[in-house]
Amino acid sequence: MRRRNPAPAWKLASVLLQYPTASFFEGMAALEEAAAATSPQSSRTAFATFLAWLRDTPPTEVARHYVETFDLRRRCALYLTYYRFGDTRRRGLAMIAFKTAYRVEGFTPTDDELPDYLPLVLEFASMNRRGAELLTSHRADLELLRKALDDAQSPYAHLVAAVQAGLPSLGRREAAQVARAWSEGPPAEEVGLEPFAPPEYLTGTEARR
Repeated sequence: MRRRNPAPAWKLASVLLQYPTASFFEGMAALEEAAAATSPQSSRTAFATFLAWLRDTPPTEVARHYVETFDLRRRCALYLTYYRFGDTRRRGLAMIAFKTAYRVEGFTPTDDELPDYLPLVLEFASMNRRGAELLTSHRADLELLRKALDDAQSPYAHLVAAVQAGLPSLGRREAAQVARAWSEGPPAEEVGLEPFAPPEYLTGTEARR
C-alpha cells in the first residue's frame, strides 16, 4: 500500500495560515489544485471547505476575520507554545527546542517571527523528518488551537484539521494535557522570555556586532 505523504498538506497549510494578501485571491485556482493533490482524503475535504469559504468571502472580510481571530483572541494565537505556557519561563525553554531543531537541519527561519509560529513550523515540517517529528511532538498544541478555532466558529479550524490528518492521534497523556490547558486557558504573563535566551536567539537572528 502506498504510504501517505502529509508534506504537501503541511506546506499548503503554512501558506494559507498566513495573513491573506491579494495573491491569495489571485491564485485561487492554483491553491485549489494544490489542495486536491494532498492526502489523506480528510485533508482534501478540509482544504476544500476552507477554500470554498475563501472564494465566496470578500477579501476585506477575510482580512478582518483573520485579524479578529488570530491577533485579538488569546486562545487562537498562531504560536504553538503560547496556549499551554503563555509568556512564561516554560515557554522560553520550549521555544529553544524549535530553534535547536532549525539549526541542526540548517534551516534559516524568518527574522520576523518567533520560532514556534505555526506557518513557519509547517514549512519546516514539510521539508524533512526532523521537522515532522517536531510538529508531531506538538500535536496537543495543535488540538488546542483547533478547539479554539472551532469555538470561535472560524473556517481556519479546517486548516488545522487538515494538518492533524497527517499526524498520529493524541495519546492519553496528550489528551490530558489538552483537557487541562483548555480548562485553564493560556497562563498569565508571569515573566518574559529573556532569562532563558536573548530575543535574537529566540527569533532566529544572530547578535549584530
